[in-house]
Amino acid sequence: MFLFLSRVNHVKIAIFNVITVMESSSAQSTYFIPKQECQPASSNMASSSKRQTRSNLIKQQAVKIKLETDVNELLEEKVKVKKARKKVVVSMEDNVTKEPIMPENWETVLKNIQIMRAKKDAPVDLMGAEKCADAENSQEVLRFQVLVSLMLSSQTKDQITFAAMEKLRKHGLSVENIINTDEEVIAKLIHPVGFWKKKASYIKKTATILAEHYNSDIPETVEELCKLPGVGQKMAVLTVNIGWDKTVGIGVDTHVHRIANRLGWTRQPTKTPESTQKELEDWLPRSLWNEVNVLLVGFGQQHCTPVKPHCSTCLNRDLCPVGKSHVNR
Repeated sequence: MFLFLSRVNHVKIAIFNVITVMESSSAQSTYFIPKQECQPASSNMASSSKRQTRSNLIKQQAVKIKLETDVNELLEEKVKVKKARKKVVVSMEDNVTKEPIMPENWETVLKNIQIMRAKKDAPVDLMGAEKCADAENSQEVLRFQVLVSLMLSSQTKDQITFAAMEKLRKHGLSVENIINTDEEVIAKLIHPVGFWKKKASYIKKTATILAEHYNSDIPETVEELCKLPGVGQKMAVLTVNIGWDKTVGIGVDTHVHRIANRLGWTRQPTKTPESTQKELEDWLPRSLWNEVNVLLVGFGQQHCTPVKPHCSTCLNRDLCPVGKSHVNR
């Protein structure tokens, strides 16, 4: 950068010197002597003088243009170098592996939650998505049942979802059977889950799409699953995790979203489960991604409830910001 600035300054000085010399030379030429000091000259000499003057002016102008062009080219080159340097810096920053910022005492907090959840007797443990599917069916049918159970679980308690799934399984919960079942019948079978009429429509449409495009199986990716009617991010992540036995992300529902914010496991308070998912995946070891959903959902159902959490009996009451405020009241 200093090299280019130096070159630009040198060129500017050169322009000034050349113009000064030319103007000085012109000023001292006999062709520019005041009239009273001039000697009489012939018409030929006067004509020659005018031509010489024009020639000098043209040369001066040409030198100015050439030097100004050189300066402009140097300035353009300087701008290009600046842009190239910025790109290199950005590229280097992108390639630097950033260490995740781990919440303080997170391992101790997690261990305490595991201790409090040791009995595994929360509704999610007994009636969650994994328990809703019939393990005796083929893998394709099992995956479809996992997907349907997660579609039903939105805005619905596990107990109601589990009861609806039992009725659907008795009716015959496969892609083929759902296609051959009237939407009104599906709606009656899943009632009273939240938004049961809309969900009946979603399930019917999804079955048709799976039969036409996926050979009656379900998609293997979160992106494809999210294109199905009524399937959101959390459902898609858990469907792949459970149905395809692939760890692709952390399923974040209202319980996980609430507890992660209460514990300070996000760098700043998050407003949506999707934002919480990204925050958790940035630092939580991947080996814990599958476990943490059921662990925190059950913890939210039994201990860290939405209203009046049981902070006084929580093992993390001295580590959790919300717990400290409740205990110190």
